[in-house]
Amino acid sequence: MKDGFKYQPPDTGLAVIHVDDDILVVNKPAGLLSVPGRDPAHRDCLESRVRQRYRQALLVHRLDMDTSGVMVFAMHALAQRHLGLQFERRQVLKEYEAVVEGMPVENSGLIDLPLIVDWPNRPLQKVCFETGRPAQTAWRVILRHQTSTRMLLAPTTGRSHQLRVHMKAIGHVILGDRFYAEGTALAAAPRLMLHAKNISLAHPNGGEGVTCSAACPF
Repeated sequence: MKDGFKYQPPDTGLAVIHVDDDILVVNKPAGLLSVPGRDPAHRDCLESRVRQRYRQALLVHRLDMDTSGVMVFAMHALAQRHLGLQFERRQVLKEYEAVVEGMPVENSGLIDLPLIVDWPNRPLQKVCFETGRPAQTAWRVILRHQTSTRMLLAPTTGRSHQLRVHMKAIGHVILGDRFYAEGTALAAAPRLMLHAKNISLAHPNGGEGVTCSAACPF
């Protein structure tokens, strides 16, 4: 983790993608915490901004502070329970867009590497075959550049920092990652080049499939 970080959440309005009686879907900007931190200076977050407009909204899942994109909230407790079970049972389909260092040899693949918190360096995570929890990420090349690659990442598990650690583990760290990138890969982008692009789930009211998207901002 790099020293000297100061929390400066972006001063943006709430970008609502979809809202109905049961669910609220918003586009989280990069640099904004999903939930408040312990430090009083870290109270501003997406959850608090959402509740300024939708007081009944309830948290369902999170995105890393540095990641932008689609986040789902429940509008009542029953919907929260319904959505929470979908995440727990890995029934929610998530797709992320990322720009990574270098160029993979193949055009697609599956990363299956167990992850666990790196306790001396929290909140960093690491690959550990002895005590790590199962974690899988499917990936596909979208576009190859001279020194980087735009990729679509689809995690089937939801471990902390999963995409960031998995990409580093296969030699293609995400550009601008202040936790896991170094040198030119860190300096190559002003932000973490990771965006939650699509999410597909069963609507809590009736179970109809719903897909919500947010265009990649980089």
